[in-house]
Amino acid sequence: MKRFLTLVASLIALAHGAFAHADALADIKQRGTLICGTLGTAPPFSFQDPKTREIVGYDVDFCKAIADALKVKLQVKLIAVDARIPELLQGRVDVVAANLGYSKQRAEQIDFSDAYFAGPSKLLVRKDANLTSLGQMETKRIAVVKGSTAEPAVRKVLPQASIVSYPDPTSGFLAILQHKADGLCASELALVKMQRQADAAAPLVIISQPVFSEQWGIGIRKNEPALRDAVDHALEAMERSGQAAAIFDKWLGTSSEYKIHRGFTIAAIQG
Repeated sequence: MKRFLTLVASLIALAHGAFAHADALADIKQRGTLICGTLGTAPPFSFQDPKTREIVGYDVDFCKAIADALKVKLQVKLIAVDARIPELLQGRVDVVAANLGYSKQRAEQIDFSDAYFAGPSKLLVRKDANLTSLGQMETKRIAVVKGSTAEPAVRKVLPQASIVSYPDPTSGFLAILQHKADGLCASELALVKMQRQADAAAPLVIISQPVFSEQWGIGIRKNEPALRDAVDHALEAMERSGQAAAIFDKWLGTSSEYKIHRGFTIAAIQG
């Protein structure tokens, strides 16, 4: 029995050692495919093109560019907001490009690439509610997307507010229209689109003061320095060549419906 237990322990140690030295970048290149997890329900970052039925958007273009830099094909896998980190940790995707804002809590679980997007998150409210400042939202019902960075940010900035979690931004948007929530906290870009979608009979406005600002990075499993460096090198090359700015302009800037100014450059996240 003792010899058997020793053998089992040795096999476990060998397996652990093999796992510990696994190289995700080498696996991706051997497979010939980069599996990128994204939402598919968050225009203009990732959504289904109604004509081609393919998943397109800002996040998808960055995934394509990273795959090109690695000289492999891209496979897009749709994931839910609250499954972004679990899907990554369980190895079901190689990287995550899914509106993934940096936070210290998340950084304890996964690594982040350089920031490829940065922007403020604000509150969307009904115009007839006459809510124009964060101070007025202190005791209101605030809708957030479950698993997003908005929830802890709202709790910190508006500790007396009631937080109502929804599975996706659309559900939070409907909650405002149906008077189930007084405001929705999300990225300014997402709120601009919702504001335009609102019926003229029920106009919405965005409170100008941000709840918080965040940087988005590509999510990578910890202890994968080769893959993390490769992703960062790809992003930095996109910045130097102007490709990153062109993708921004296409989906968010002067060539888009949003007309947003790109006020950042790709760089390491300042945690």
